[in-house]
Amino acid sequence: MLSQHRRPLSRRGFLVAGAAAGAALGLAPGPARAAARPRPFGRYGSPAARLDSKTLYVHPGGAGDVTTVRDAVAAADGSGYTLVIAPGVYRQTVAVDRTRTEMTWIGASEDPRDVVIVYDNAAGTPKPGGGSYGTTGSATTTLQADGFTAHRITFANDWLRADHPGITGTQAVALKVQGDRSAFHHCRFLGHQDTLYADSMALGTFARQYFAHCYAEGDVDFVFGRGTAVFEHCHFRTLDRTDLSGAPYGFVFAPSTAGANPLGYLVTRSRVSSEAPDGFHKLARPWVPSSDTTARPMLTVRDTWLGPGIDAAAPYANMSNSHPWQSMRFAEYRNTGPGARITVPENRPQLTAEQARSATRAAHLGDWEPWKEVC
Repeated sequence: MLSQHRRPLSRRGFLVAGAAAGAALGLAPGPARAAARPRPFGRYGSPAARLDSKTLYVHPGGAGDVTTVRDAVAAADGSGYTLVIAPGVYRQTVAVDRTRTEMTWIGASEDPRDVVIVYDNAAGTPKPGGGSYGTTGSATTTLQADGFTAHRITFANDWLRADHPGITGTQAVALKVQGDRSAFHHCRFLGHQDTLYADSMALGTFARQYFAHCYAEGDVDFVFGRGTAVFEHCHFRTLDRTDLSGAPYGFVFAPSTAGANPLGYLVTRSRVSSEAPDGFHKLARPWVPSSDTTARPMLTVRDTWLGPGIDAAAPYANMSNSHPWQSMRFAEYRNTGPGARITVPENRPQLTAEQARSATRAAHLGDWEPWKEVC
């Protein structure tokens, strides 16, 4: 690293801190009303007025069934549970195993900035028993069960390179999702490197995932993995860096789609903005992991606004010269914005109108229609 001083609080850090700022400063939540009664769970009931027997309430101050999301997951010892999570910063790691299927998490305030699940492990963070966590082990939240749904929640990893100059494994995952039929509505994913790991349980397992009206930010490969994922009406933001002297600062997408999987990542009707200098980020690079050298990463970005932070002349790069991006399944269609300008046509493969008719959320997700879910 060129600089090891503590950098100013990033936009990610500011947003995470904002969830607790009111309580820390002793601010009143709003105009006082003598007869007002607190409703930390909003319109979703309470332990005294439970929506059903499989609804559990999480409140950091003790007004719910449990005080942590991890304890709520432990109590949900079967299929079909709903966790209603009150506003708060839940600093912990959480894992939902394969047995806890059809689970739903709801941010009770209906603003994802109010419910934050965050921790600060990185791939190179030493483990108490020896060794380090690795990329997968760094995840703040790990979701393996099929049928998971989240509404209005922030998943974050606030590990920062500048705070740990001796650690070279700087991947720090906010969310790793592996289950089929996993949906996220109005959620946020905050981190720097490897923020959102949209993956599957095994090489031969195809996992469908849907992200609608979500926000993700980071710098290096911050949306990555081998899942079959649709990102619709999402906002991706590339972060600035003080530890590098020149471009590229990083990459938005790094899919690792299995060669046998006909469908990888689809980004549609979304936007990519940046707080970094113009042209300092690439749109994507293919990840061909050592565990699957036959992978053929797939990414389609269509009907999406690409801001000036994206290098328009060369939006793609290799992760390894042994697997050039030109041999992968990267394509665009009807994108707009300064980062979408086609100045070097061979660097921007485009779908034909006929091909674009098959690059849809319905084609990716089949008979599963998560966009119809209402909460």
